[in-house]
Amino acid sequence: MDLSVVIPVYNEEENLHLLFDAVTQALQPLNRTWEVILVDDGSRDRSPELLEELAAKDPDHFRAVILRRNFGQTAAIAAGIDHSAGDVIILMDADLQNDPADIPMMLEHIDAGYDVVSGWRIQRQDTYLTRTLPSHMANWLISKVTGVNLHDYGCTLKAYRREVLTGFRLYGEMHRFIPVYANQVGAKIIEVKVHHHPRKFGKAKYGLERTFKVVLDLLTVKFLSSYANKPIYLFGGAGAVLIALSAIGLLYLFIRRMIPPYTTVFDSPIFQMSTMIAILGFQSILMGLIAELLARTYHESQRKPTYTVRKRIGIQSKDSNSAGES
Repeated sequence: MDLSVVIPVYNEEENLHLLFDAVTQALQPLNRTWEVILVDDGSRDRSPELLEELAAKDPDHFRAVILRRNFGQTAAIAAGIDHSAGDVIILMDADLQNDPADIPMMLEHIDAGYDVVSGWRIQRQDTYLTRTLPSHMANWLISKVTGVNLHDYGCTLKAYRREVLTGFRLYGEMHRFIPVYANQVGAKIIEVKVHHHPRKFGKAKYGLERTFKVVLDLLTVKFLSSYANKPIYLFGGAGAVLIALSAIGLLYLFIRRMIPPYTTVFDSPIFQMSTMIAILGFQSILMGLIAELLARTYHESQRKPTYTVRKRIGIQSKDSNSAGES
């Protein structure tokens, strides 16, 4: 299978037939084998029944996965990826705000050698204060923290080579951070402008509360991307800083004790704070050592490689798990 389009669905009964026609019209002219994986994420309307109808209408191209309850967009995307077979995977929303007509353009960039093609809704058709402005702020923060500079992390319309989606699991709101994970294995990423249409039917499923969740997930992504293999750098560094602050406080008290008016050391709140900070510093270093043991156990027990290979020249390919090929 050349191409898999994964579409999470939640209460989109009015859009599904239009989505079927739009996707078919965009993919039919392609000289590729393709499939569409529609994942119902516990919809409370007629979406599951309509997905079964669409899958029966074109069984050669459309498949449906019905989840038992609402697990969230990230889980629905993960289910779609797990049930797909394409060498290239495209993610998009079911509300028709993403335009399936952009898919051929994105595939051209994949053919040009890119591993990730990320959509950028240059003219976003959403409410500015409650959706667009918080999205701009989140995109700026994510780009600064991760070092992967994209204008629109929240745009679901993205194309991936399958190999850059392996080696990690998606949780929380992590689907928006897939380009960051892909960057960790050396993926070539490009951002392209895509169309964005106003929602015709239904209503948006997310509001301002999603921004808070994204910030929390960003902390997780930053830790995993920067310190998952060497957690001692984070915990040990924090511990060293705390111990240094404690030493400064104690040195200050020592100097005050040696010069007039010879103040009492042990009754000072600075002494108590310095002692507590020193204890926290040692605990942080010990946590770093424990995290190092966990990281080594994780890699060695599952034979996880510490590197990834883009391609081999004049070398016989080995098992991808043991050789570290992504």
